[in-house]
Amino acid sequence: MTENPAHLDAPEHVRSRINTSQPHTARIWNYWLGGKDNYEVDRAVGDQIRELHPGIGDYARADRLFLGRAVRHLVADRGIRQFLDIGTGLPTADNTHEVAQSIAPESRIVYVDNDPLVLAHARALLTSTPEGRTDYLDADLRDVDSILEHASKTLDLSRPVALMLLGVVIFIEDDDQAYGLVRDLMERLAPGSFLVLSHTVTHPGMPDVDQAVAFWNEHGTPKLTQRTPEQTARFFDGLELLEPGVVSCSRWRPENPGAEGEPAEVAMFGGVGRKA
Repeated sequence: MTENPAHLDAPEHVRSRINTSQPHTARIWNYWLGGKDNYEVDRAVGDQIRELHPGIGDYARADRLFLGRAVRHLVADRGIRQFLDIGTGLPTADNTHEVAQSIAPESRIVYVDNDPLVLAHARALLTSTPEGRTDYLDADLRDVDSILEHASKTLDLSRPVALMLLGVVIFIEDDDQAYGLVRDLMERLAPGSFLVLSHTVTHPGMPDVDQAVAFWNEHGTPKLTQRTPEQTARFFDGLELLEPGVVSCSRWRPENPGAEGEPAEVAMFGGVGRKA
């Protein structure tokens, strides 16, 4: 497997921030999804986590498929044409702009991430249709003012926006801060905006997940915070929660429901909520 040469084209100030000696969440996630933007240290820890929890690769895929189904629903059925995707992660197949613009080419997407490796690959996220537009911001979820100021150059914040927070609030350990950040962002978006959020959960029926997260927090960076399904649902307080609510990402409006029975549950829960 290629040792991720693509980032070598990035500016020196970006390359200097990439630590290739310590496993990193975005690169391990990329490895589980079958990507090549990872290092041996990421693959080694990824394999160890997979030994502890063999279904972890299914979680990564379920989260990515959830993103696609949520974006398609918002574009096709809810008329959303603007997306603010925070915690973008490494580019892979079916990124937010690809899904949205395949239905509505005029869609506009702003990506936000503070991972230097994601920044190095940002050009892959900027391949917009001529009718639409994409942009990228190197920023942390906590930088709400900066994010919205930058996003306003591409998005019309007086109109509805879909806020995408997939697998990112897990990096905010303090509950009050995590809920506060999501609430602050949604309060500053226009009525009719949507929140799409996913979160790794702790669940009595999935004890191996807790073991895998503990192993990660001992060896990797950044550290992860698990929350229960009920705690994850709290991020949608004050919003109109779309059916089927906050559920396993694999079970949120799956393709061909009932064809082979209900999809297997994964410890990545997600939901979509609308601001009135």
